[in-house]
Amino acid sequence: MIDVQVWALPVPVGASQATLDLTVLDEGERRRMAAFVRDGDRVLYGFAHVALRTILSTLTGVAPGVLRFARALCPCCDKPHGRPVLTSASREFSLSHSRDLVLIGIAPTPIGVDAEPVPAPGVAEQLAKVLHPAERDEVEAALPKDRPAIFARLWARKEAYLKGLGTGLGRDLAADDVRGAVEGWQLTDLSVDPGHAAAVAVNSPTPCEVRVHRTLPE
Repeated sequence: MIDVQVWALPVPVGASQATLDLTVLDEGERRRMAAFVRDGDRVLYGFAHVALRTILSTLTGVAPGVLRFARALCPCCDKPHGRPVLTSASREFSLSHSRDLVLIGIAPTPIGVDAEPVPAPGVAEQLAKVLHPAERDEVEAALPKDRPAIFARLWARKEAYLKGLGTGLGRDLAADDVRGAVEGWQLTDLSVDPGHAAAVAVNSPTPCEVRVHRTLPE
């Protein structure tokens, strides 16, 4: 059975740029972090990417600051802006962050993770129109009070799957029904916190056992 590990990490209360070990980030990461206008967004980005490097370092034995990343080819256009990959190890990974929650997935095969805040009812009903017809029907058939959570679950599953594929939102959102498994992929809902829906998608023909961690490895 494929070993799939997911870390669901809240940004620590009081975290700041001064409390993060930003020395492990590369030049590109530091530049992208500095481009955020809000300090909270810079802290979220910095925490997420330091956490990713910490986890990958533990699993690969390579120092966090030595890890190097590249982009796989995009399945839509065959250009190098697909899912991020490690250049020096065979581990596949995916990163998502939403509000103060960071989600990191690691597997030996392509993987995607996503965490989505549960939206307001009107937002859920509007965005549901771009989903697969069967997904849209599920949202519209639910009681109004239940629609935001159902939509968030479907959206998290869809984004996790598209991240795993490496297309991101470049693929038609109505093309795939992600309510269950998609051919060649296993999609699993994750329990994170009451305000979010989360999911992991793994490139595997058979069900996977997903282990969820709540703290960084020491």
